[in-house]
Amino acid sequence: MRVGQVIRLDPSRIEEYERLHAAVWPEVLAQIARSGIRNYSIFRYEDLLFATFEYVGEDFDADMAAMAADEATQRWWAVCGPMQRPVTERAEDEWWHTVPEVFHLD
Repeated sequence: MRVGQVIRLDPSRIEEYERLHAAVWPEVLAQIARSGIRNYSIFRYEDLLFATFEYVGEDFDADMAAMAADEATQRWWAVCGPMQRPVTERAEDEWWHTVPEVFHLD
């Protein structure tokens, strides 16, 4: 399953956000892998972040719940979350807004 998501970034914190993501904590990277996420990238255009990843697990909701329960991930989100600005189109239960895929070519 391929996933694309968007969120905005506080323009005054772009450099800090990019610095953090140049050295993501190893515990966070390990949890991402344990949760079945592969080929994860975050792109930035001005203050808009676009993330894409492939999910290779069998139970997306359970794997995302495990990630959300992980202590290191919670600490990471506590650092990064205040820099982010969710888009108005997001669903009530979303932080990053999942967007539809309109084209893919392997």
